[in-house]
Amino acid sequence: MSPPARERVVTGVEDSMRLALREAARAPCHADVPVGAVVIDQAGTVVGRGHNERELSRDPTAHAEMLAIRSAAVRRGQWRLAGCTLVVTLEPCAMCAGAIVLSRLDRVVFGAFDAKAGAVGSLWDIVRDRRLNHRPEVVAGVLEEECGVLLSDWFTQHR
Repeated sequence: MSPPARERVVTGVEDSMRLALREAARAPCHADVPVGAVVIDQAGTVVGRGHNERELSRDPTAHAEMLAIRSAAVRRGQWRLAGCTLVVTLEPCAMCAGAIVLSRLDRVVFGAFDAKAGAVGSLWDIVRDRRLNHRPEVVAGVLEEECGVLLSDWFTQHR
């Protein structure tokens, strides 16, 4: 079995977020909320990706972040994702924030804030809780408007 093809190298957080937005656009194909995520390694290579698949898989843990983290761990052959950045279109929830801490990601970048369930500063701030053994850097609000419009348009059509 041959190794997976190398993904293109990403040079900045906005480029990374655009990849996450493209991933998010895949979620509505199966009636899921359009949230997308990518994991970028130190060289700028995409090593994991995911979009919401809760409806498709009937799995409450199938959030974009969880799927991207899982795929990055498989691709790297280890659960520790030190040196990597998670880029996601919506502020992670408590479950995903916990996975970010536990996977030892160096940084999390998100687009839209989530006042109802955000756990990276809005409602809770799990990833920066000093009681935990790992605290990644947080970059918030990257392409916030584009990320927010994608979500608000989806909710307008589905509610």
